[in-house]
Amino acid sequence: MPAITTRPQNRRNRGKAEAAPIQPPIRPGMIGGRYRPLTSAEMARIHQLVLSLLADLGLSQVTPSLEARAVAAGCEVDEDGRLRFPRALVEDMISRTRRKFTLHGIDAAHDIEIGGGRVHAGTGGAAPTIMDFHSGKYRESTVADLFDIARLVDRLDNIHWYHRSVVARDAQTILDLDINTTYACLSGTSKSIAVSYTDSASVRAVQPMLDAVAGGKFRERPFCTAVCCHVVPPMRFATESCEALEAAVEAGMPILLVAAGQAGATAPAALAGAVAQACAEVLAGLILCNIIDPNCRGIFATWPFVSDLRTGSMSGGSGEQALLSAACAQMAGFYDLPNSVPAGMTDSKLPDMQAGGEKGYTISLAAHAGASMIHECAGMHGSLMGTNFESYVLDNDLIGAILRTVRGVEVTEDTLSFEVIRDVVLGEGHYLGHPQTYSRMKTDYLYPQIADRRSISEWEDAGARDAREAARDRVREILADHYPSHIPAAIDRKLRENFNILLPEDRMRAGNGSW
Repeated sequence: MPAITTRPQNRRNRGKAEAAPIQPPIRPGMIGGRYRPLTSAEMARIHQLVLSLLADLGLSQVTPSLEARAVAAGCEVDEDGRLRFPRALVEDMISRTRRKFTLHGIDAAHDIEIGGGRVHAGTGGAAPTIMDFHSGKYRESTVADLFDIARLVDRLDNIHWYHRSVVARDAQTILDLDINTTYACLSGTSKSIAVSYTDSASVRAVQPMLDAVAGGKFRERPFCTAVCCHVVPPMRFATESCEALEAAVEAGMPILLVAAGQAGATAPAALAGAVAQACAEVLAGLILCNIIDPNCRGIFATWPFVSDLRTGSMSGGSGEQALLSAACAQMAGFYDLPNSVPAGMTDSKLPDMQAGGEKGYTISLAAHAGASMIHECAGMHGSLMGTNFESYVLDNDLIGAILRTVRGVEVTEDTLSFEVIRDVVLGEGHYLGHPQTYSRMKTDYLYPQIADRRSISEWEDAGARDAREAARDRVREILADHYPSHIPAAIDRKLRENFNILLPEDRMRAGNGSW
């Protein structure tokens, strides 16, 4: 084979191309929605069932405060005490709710636009266990783990927010749990955070903390989302969570309205029915939020999960889960609402081939269906019962590749490349030295941080290490040195004076011996 050479002229052009501002191949908020598991007629049928469920069946156990607000707005309470939502009211509320809004980061550099088919990915979950980085055994998760995962996420570009992913089992009371979860998330990352608040007392308790970090301007830039599982499927309100919802909307917090029925257990085994029930349950919460505040930042979070019908256990990594989440994202697009679906919740307990496969197809389908926010897609294992430090690093790579597929193939006169093809065919016969190749290598192509593309011999010579080992190196590198300092020391001291903070100060500085 003749040697391939490049022309000096092309080397000069290469310098010119690299001098221009480089647009990365992926970014938060690329437009999805090309994958459509439901036809337009099927979405319309599901919508009609949603209207029937809300108008003819309604939801039970609404709180007195929300009942009074809802009845004043036109809802009805039947003889069984179920709150019903007339069809016209539902349609009107859908038409008037916010189509998009900014989900603020603590640092404005991490602000993201939610809605309009823009796709984002981030953490989520409430795992009670974590695989210990040093022993490799699962153990109960702690406040320190919340902080460490936040620090890790802070350095992973394709994870766009930090929704707490583990439960701090060392907190002794509900109030301590919610306060310390908020503090650990705030301290560990300058991205947007989200916390599942147990009740209204917790929501009110954390407001001074949030406002202190925001310099007194939290309402102007609310960077903490309240996660509200406002229903206990099927079709029943959750009292304490509804009280938290009301308090969070009044505080100006974004609200992630979650309905998490399990197909075959607390939602129909038929997937279409599970989608319809989830949509009805979330719309009930969204309507209540809009009654409280017509300008609220509500996120339509249809999270129906799948059961393995042989055992009744959850199966977050199944093909059915991928379809459910994609269909829910498509229905949110039908309503044109900012939304969230779950994906990436592998049933595997390790970052292995099963985990990679299950995460890959569930996240891909959700992204291509146009989900605004894909939650729980980084770090989660064992059907949401555990997490693993290495997996956040591995999943960051995976999410990046999936987002590149969402961007798709750009077809323009320039990318069709007739002139380029003619130059090469009539010239050197290869594209390696062509200016287009140099200009496109960073704008069109994404390069993984962990996935190995070396030859077999190069890989063997370097020690034949697998991806998990490479990810462990990255975890050590980040967690040994990255201790964010976006909260000024004076503010942190004030928080420690006013709240029962469990995380020791010396655990939040480099050289503490943990990593």
